[in-house]
Amino acid sequence: MNIQPLLDALDIQENAARALADDLRAQIGDLQTRLREAETHLEHLTITRKTITDLADRLPTGPEDLPEHPDYPRILAVFNEATGRLRAKDVCEALDHELLPKNIEGTRAKLKRLVELGVLAEVDTGSFARKQ
Repeated sequence: MNIQPLLDALDIQENAARALADDLRAQIGDLQTRLREAETHLEHLTITRKTITDLADRLPTGPEDLPEHPDYPRILAVFNEATGRLRAKDVCEALDHELLPKNIEGTRAKLKRLVELGVLAEVDTGSFARKQ
């Protein structure tokens, strides 16, 4: 019996299996490189998220966080120019509102709202200042 055709067929299958194994090793190497790159990118994104989250706590409250009323940005402008504490009456004067009780009380309510939002601080009862 001649086993040479059988050995030739075996060689063909062995070469095909070796070529497939080499190709798979190359794919694995490429996938490992791509995986390392993806993991590095993910790590950078995680660090960026943590940095942004940490910094967000330090950002000043912006106008987008204010209630929708034209007096709020004007009130903040008054406090930005002020050198000390202000009372509701002082803010009314700076805004050119008539010094009527309803205007002073409305302004006081807005100042209290800004305190709740963390923009202003009520230093003493009825006395407000920009939060540092």
